[in-house]
Formats: sequence, structure tokens, C-alpha cells
Amino acid sequence: MQIHPFFKHRSAGVLLHVSSLPGAHGIGDFGPSARRFMDWLEATGWNTWQVLPIGPLGKGDSPYSSPSSFAIEPLLISLDLLVEDGLLPASAARSTPELRRGNTRYQAARRFKEPRLHRAFETFRNDGGERSRAYRGFLEHSAEWLGHWCDWASEHRGGDPEYHAFVQFKLEQQWKGVRRAARARGIRIFGDLPIFVPLESADVEANPELFQLDRSGRPTAVTGVPPDRFSSRGQLWGHPQYRWPAHRKTDFDWWTRRIAAQFERFDIVRIDHFVGLQRAWHVRAGARTARKGTWRRSPGRELLAAFQDRFGSQALVAEDLGSVTPAVRKLRDDHGLPGMFLLHNAFDEDDSSSLPFNLPVHSVLYTGTHDNDTTSGWWRSLAPRCRQRVRDCVGGIGATPSESLLSMALASRSIATIIPMQDILGLGTSARMNIPGTPTGNWRWRLQKGMLKKPDAARLRRLASTTGRLDGRGRPQI
Repeated sequence: MQIHPFFKHRSAGVLLHVSSLPGAHGIGDFGPSARRFMDWLEATGWNTWQVLPIGPLGKGDSPYSSPSSFAIEPLLISLDLLVEDGLLPASAARSTPELRRGNTRYQAARRFKEPRLHRAFETFRNDGGERSRAYRGFLEHSAEWLGHWCDWASEHRGGDPEYHAFVQFKLEQQWKGVRRAARARGIRIFGDLPIFVPLESADVEANPELFQLDRSGRPTAVTGVPPDRFSSRGQLWGHPQYRWPAHRKTDFDWWTRRIAAQFERFDIVRIDHFVGLQRAWHVRAGARTARKGTWRRSPGRELLAAFQDRFGSQALVAEDLGSVTPAVRKLRDDHGLPGMFLLHNAFDEDDSSSLPFNLPVHSVLYTGTHDNDTTSGWWRSLAPRCRQRVRDCVGGIGATPSESLLSMALASRSIATIIPMQDILGLGTSARMNIPGTPTGNWRWRLQKGMLKKPDAARLRRLASTTGRLDGRGRPQI
């Protein structure tokens, strides 16, 4: 098992999606607020910023049901940076109190940003930007996916293909600026790759032979997970299942390009629902629930081998939560991927092996993820016997449950610890990011101006130092 250098030193990081950054235009973006957040993160001594997928949003504004594996969500573009580029006048970035305050407002942000993006495109075109070396280089580098995306976006979202190519060009430029700023601060950015893609996507439209579809283009089998203790109906996701023999014929070319695209944007990449690379729950198309289905093998071993043969060792993380079997663990371990653990789950049952001081070193520990309640909300709903397990583990509860679990996570054996920003701030259930199985009202929590304070950064730095997650010079290990 070859372990990537990123996972040889103890580290700490924050889970905060880009959309959750504060800002003036209804949603967080790649502009000044991203750099201000990284300034604060640098002051904590924590060296990892984990985000959710940054691809175009799908149904319910979900980043996990993106219509493209390669494009970036246009709402994440910074109007302030377009002003700096001379593509918009300063007045175009002035917003309203409605957009500056409160949670993410997707529709309002679209109504505000889209006309300004079209205006920036017209300026770009009139100034001859389409003939620039940078733009031509972007078109050449992105040729394998960009045309498909622009045609799809033009058909489904309006605007001509050239406009959508311009938007992706500026998004790519701005994200590269975020990456440079992160490196200058000693911060690595941790991305997330959804394992499946939706039927209504540029990926399926451009590569129908790679998916289980009938002659009419409708799926014959769809994705989900079977019933468990959390859901008696299971979870019916509805993505088309992969036609793996077609992927084998191309030596998994689409998949390896898909993962490689993530590593052009991130230092570390989590494969969501890693279980699905070993076996996937196949549900008959048209079923109303995921109760009835079959487990079918997936060629994850061949896929990961093809990727590593082509691109070498990369810092992949396996999101191996759920129906984990010995075969899933072996697939993960044979390719040197750390798995994931959630502190919230450690106290549900009387299982000492999942407690933080018994975890495998080669792992990533979270208090909870975007799919969980915040630690404060989790504690309020926790059964008395589970609360007692927490107290027995930590010798009582500190100032708040959030602070206690944060300290417990940092002190754990896991090589990497990631804490959601909501838990760092000790926020309650109203700050929860997502409730699985609910199609609307998710992905909306956003930092407010003034929430990131210097005393909190100093406290987090002391905790990182005490728990060995800083190197000898007081700098993050990167």
C-alpha cells in the first residue's frame, strides 16, 4: 500500500463550501471573500480547506447531481474580479441588502449575475478577448468536454455556446487565482467527486454508450442504496447505472479524465460513495423506492489501476461510509486511500473500535459532514445512553458539545481531521447544510460578515499545536 505524502503528517482542516462564503451577490464565490477566509484559515494553523463539488448545480441546487463532470457552476464567478479585469464597470457589482445578508439565495443570485455575465461577455468579445493566447489555450486544453457542455448549456439554459465558453474560461482563471492564493498561505484545497452523474447531463448526452440506457435514451437501471436503519425505503437517487463493459473497452478513459480534471483543480479529492466502485445497488428504472434492487459488482480495481497507471499516485480519499464490506476495505487499502469516519456515528452503538483513540491512523475523521446535523443539533437529539457514551469518552462535556467533539477529533489517531465550519462556530440545526432525501431547501447556509474572529483563530491554533497538527515551526504540514 503506497501512502501519498499528504497523508504522512497530522493535519487539520475546515469543511466550508464556496457557496457558503459571505459576499455581496447572494452566494459565495471565487472573489475577495475566498481570500479573506483563507487569511483566517492561515491564522488557525490548519492547512486544509475542503469544499463540496464545484460543478454546475443540479436539481434542488445540489452540487452532487451536476449536469457536467468537467464544467464549473457559473454562480461561483466573482463579479468583483470581472470589474478588476475591466470587463464590468464598478457600478455593476453594487448589490442590494437582500443579496448581502442571509443564506444563499440561488434564484436571486442568478437574476442578478446572469445579465452582468452577458454584459462582461460582450465587452470581452468587443475587446478581442476571443483572439487572446490565454483564451485560445483554454479552448484547446478543454476541447474534450467544453463543446459538449456549451451545446448542452445553450440548449437548457439559454445563451449561445460562445457565451458559455467565456464563462468557463473566466471561472477557470478565477479558480486558478484561488489556488495560487491557497498555496501562498500553505493551504491545500480538498475537493469532492460525485460517483454518479444524472441522466439530464452533458456527460450522458455526449457519451450515451457508457450508461445503461434503452434505445430511447431512458435508463434501464438506476442508482440508490437499500433500506437501512436510517431509511426503511432506502434512497432512490435515480442516476443511470454505468455500462462497465463499454468503459473497459476504452481503458476507462472517460473516468480517468474525470478524476484527472479534479486534480487540476484540487490537491486532494474525495470519491463520494466509494462503495459504488466495488459494488452498486441496481434498481429497476421506474421503481418508486430503492427497496427492491440487487448488488452488482463494479470494476473499481481496474478503474483505479488505469488511473494510477496513467497519472501516478494521487491524494484520493475514499468516502466509504454506508454498506462497507471487507471487499470495499481491501479495494481502498490496496490503492492506499484513507477512509472516512464520523464522530457522530461513534456513539450510536457500544462499539469501542470506532472511538477516536482506536481509529486507524490512515484515515480522515470528521465530526459530521454536509449530510449530518450540526454537532449542536445532533447533541440535542441524541439518546441519553449515547450521551453517556460521549461523557464516558471525554470525561464530561466541556463548554459546549461542539467544542468537546472538536477537541476529541483533533486529538484522535486519524492522520487528518476535518471540521465543518458550523461546528467550529457551535451553530445549531438551523445551520445544517443538507438533509438527505429532501429535494428542496438545502445547500443554503452561509457565513455572515463578522463570524470569523481572530480569537477563534488563535484558539484553533493552540488546539492544533497541542494535538500535534502543526510542524515544529508552527506552520501547517504541507
